[in-house]
Amino acid sequence: MSNPDCYAPSNATGIVMLTAALMTIGLVMVASAGASVDAPILGERFWQYPLGRQAMFSAAGFIAMLLVSHGGHRLFAWRRGLFQPAIALFVVAVAGLVYTLLFGAERNGARRWVQMGPPSYGLSIQPSEIAKVALIVLLAAWLAGRRTELRSFWRGLLPAVAAVGLAVGLVAVEDFGTGALLAAVGATMLIVGGARLRHLLLLAGPAVAAMAALILSKPFRIQRLTTFLNIWEDPQGVGYHPIQSLVTIASGGIGGRGLGAGVQKYGYLPEARSDFIFSVICEETGLIGGLVVIALFVALLWLGWRVVRSASSSYESLLAFGFTALVTLQAAMNIAVVTVCAPTKGISLPLVSAGGSGVVFLGIGIGLLVSVARGGSARIAVPAGEAEWPVPADGGFAMIETPMTTQAS
Repeated sequence: MSNPDCYAPSNATGIVMLTAALMTIGLVMVASAGASVDAPILGERFWQYPLGRQAMFSAAGFIAMLLVSHGGHRLFAWRRGLFQPAIALFVVAVAGLVYTLLFGAERNGARRWVQMGPPSYGLSIQPSEIAKVALIVLLAAWLAGRRTELRSFWRGLLPAVAAVGLAVGLVAVEDFGTGALLAAVGATMLIVGGARLRHLLLLAGPAVAAMAALILSKPFRIQRLTTFLNIWEDPQGVGYHPIQSLVTIASGGIGGRGLGAGVQKYGYLPEARSDFIFSVICEETGLIGGLVVIALFVALLWLGWRVVRSASSSYESLLAFGFTALVTLQAAMNIAVVTVCAPTKGISLPLVSAGGSGVVFLGIGIGLLVSVARGGSARIAVPAGEAEWPVPADGGFAMIETPMTTQAS
């Protein structure tokens, strides 16, 4: 049942403050992890230094969040007519992914980036980050706008599943971690949106087979899985990365070595500024610092869930759910990897790890979440007497249990 407290300013303000806190921690820790004994921390061409780049992208992401937070979610609601902004955004994302696979810049043996501007600037964009936002927006709009057909496998569910499969497939070819994240978010949105569970179970087999094929398509992915089973078998080879992550975390103890006093970042821990920045946080601020970061993500999950449960339309609930799931699942996956609770894969700690497009587009996604929390719902036209969110008769999930008065967008 809708609860007006969802739209209390404290929820929106809390999400903004948590985002700012995580971005600030990221800025400080990227500066520390990127420190060098023979180079200054910042220079005239600031965009070529880790601190300058992170400051630039964090500011862009935070500003984008604030701009989108003022009614931005209205733009993508399902509406009458042929043109659907949610579909248009998804098409742009898919085009970017295809372009990247064909012509993208290759780094560390993977094509995930599109070069922006002269190579000397070192600026690039990851279309997979656009795909995260586009897929959530599309699913929220589709599942809410076509909810009367969602119970139909062919007309309602299959198009949504096809969109998830297309995005996951194009991303996972080069970035299996992000592909798995998109698959998890997409699947949970379908469940929450009210899809028939028997339909989803019918598709589970082909989905698992496709993910297995993606793993088998790259020998290093199989190697990562086997290494995870025994990281000590080859400590100077494939087991080096996870072992160094554990050493980095353990060396921090309870209180840490002190901010900037970590030593593992000086060539011992690979990807210290990006995928494994949580290890550096634990080394320099200890168990206490690591728990603080985890607590911030848990608080973001709690506030996001309040918005999800109390939103006044199915579109808003699904949109809020998607971005809450995206941020918290990505954080959980990253922390699981760096603590060697999951096989190594390239996935960043959201809002904290060094990155450009990841910080900016996550800022946009959180801005849409804040927009829902601020109120001003984008209502979808509903036939008289029909519930805003259909209550499944076969074990599905429904968040809004009462019909609501709606108007066309």
